[in-house]
Amino acid sequence: MSANIFKKILIATDGSEHAEKAAAYGIDIAKATGAEVSALYVVSTEHAGTARSVMGWTDAFEEYLANKGGVATGYVEKLGNEAGVKVEPVYLKGVPAEKILEYAEESNIDLIVMGTQGLTGVQRFLIGSVAENVLRHSKVPVMIVR
Repeated sequence: MSANIFKKILIATDGSEHAEKAAAYGIDIAKATGAEVSALYVVSTEHAGTARSVMGWTDAFEEYLANKGGVATGYVEKLGNEAGVKVEPVYLKGVPAEKILEYAEESNIDLIVMGTQGLTGVQRFLIGSVAENVLRHSKVPVMIVR
């Protein structure tokens, strides 16, 4: 296994503290291996049906999510700039785990780096973990940072 096995790294971020910690690891690996980085933020439509009926799924709400995505990927870009690593921000809309896996496959990603949401117990059981889904179905190595 040579050191330059990772040419393309996907850092999946939701802007959380866990994701920021994971991003730092991803950037370190990219710096060490000379890999390119894609910072992916998925605007989740997973609960859009329920959200629409409960709280009105509005354009303003989507805009809020898109702005949140800009902040999340911006953080990864900032880390990249400091480390001399090229980071490309990517925004997708859909079910996060599915979009992460699709993007990884279509873009020939060699490593997926992401944080956990830190959910436990019943909440985790009901929502299911994006990281767990990605880990279970990914065809490439996945690094989960707690």
